[in-house]
Amino acid sequence: MSTTPHTARTPSAIVAIPVRNEVERIEACLRAIAAQVGLTPGSLGLVLFLNNCTDGTDALVARLVPTLSIPVRIASEDFSGAHAGWARRRAMDAAAAWLGEAGNAGMILSTDADSRVSPNWVIRNRAAIEAGADAVAGRVELDANEAALLPPSLPARGRLEDIYDALITEAEARIDPDPHDPWPCHRTAIGATLAVTRTAYLQVGGMPEIPLGEDGAFIARLIQHGLRVRHATDVCVTISARLTGRAPGGVADTIRSRCEEPDALCDARMETFPRAVRRYLWRRRFRRLHGRGSLRVNQAWARALGIAPAEATRIAALPLGQAIAEAERVSPHLVYRPIGPRQLPGQIRLARVGVAAIRLLQGGAGLARSVMGAAATPAHPVASPPGRRN
Repeated sequence: MSTTPHTARTPSAIVAIPVRNEVERIEACLRAIAAQVGLTPGSLGLVLFLNNCTDGTDALVARLVPTLSIPVRIASEDFSGAHAGWARRRAMDAAAAWLGEAGNAGMILSTDADSRVSPNWVIRNRAAIEAGADAVAGRVELDANEAALLPPSLPARGRLEDIYDALITEAEARIDPDPHDPWPCHRTAIGATLAVTRTAYLQVGGMPEIPLGEDGAFIARLIQHGLRVRHATDVCVTISARLTGRAPGGVADTIRSRCEEPDALCDARMETFPRAVRRYLWRRRFRRLHGRGSLRVNQAWARALGIAPAEATRIAALPLGQAIAEAERVSPHLVYRPIGPRQLPGQIRLARVGVAAIRLLQGGAGLARSVMGAAATPAHPVASPPGRRN
């Protein structure tokens, strides 16, 4: 790994970027990182992990790095089995090692080589960490110029999905609140904007080395380990709206597939509003039962969810985050059944009414009665078509 010469001190925050064939976009990415505001000089570093580059990206990076105002470490590797999870892990592991030279403190940030972070990206992530988060998941916006070239139906669908996602997220945050991730928040988990303390990164074993969805799996792993994840609405990164990406199954593939198949199902968590609310009510009750140690004593919760006694006993012994994840994985009544785009307008209307009611009931006996009523009623699958995350 090569290092730029201006490294008199070890930075307290390192941005880690996997890079593959980004000769057209890497300069804008690097300039945005170097233009961060509000930081002490020398406190920010950058790791670039170049893998399988064949378009001249490596030569361009070599020319650009000496012009940057921050220390940079560069690694390069060609590997026939390369994939997104492998590359992001290599970049973030290198960042963790760099921070480790000064002890066990510091923050690792992740973005993509075709993205542009905002000037306050690092300080806003750091503010969330200093407020108590172990990790921060930011949100993303498509590049406006590139998005304007997409079929009009795609941005229109995106706006509906954003509206519905915000409504069910508010419902979740109010029904099953997380004191470390209060409303307003979001549920985006994307490698273009992640931040995590080095301690938390090592505690969960690092970035999952999987070909697809490593970012979401990483956030899930943190939550399952009981770590505090803040989904910060004030942390935003601009991402590409291109149709040909570098990682199979990534944003580019999603955009292209929805251009080709306008009726493709929404993301898995976008269920019908009644089904989503029922999930959040069950999580709330499950969390309380787990906290009281009651899951083993009375398995009525497991019978209602269609979970066998042996599985229920195993789940009850797990830490809370893992227990919730396992209960949802094995329960036939908690299978995600995402809606299609044609259902969005109707579900939005229903969700607006439902969220307004939740706001009125929040904190009072009404919500408590709703929780108890939902807990006493066996869950039944909602009649919506099965699907998968796109």
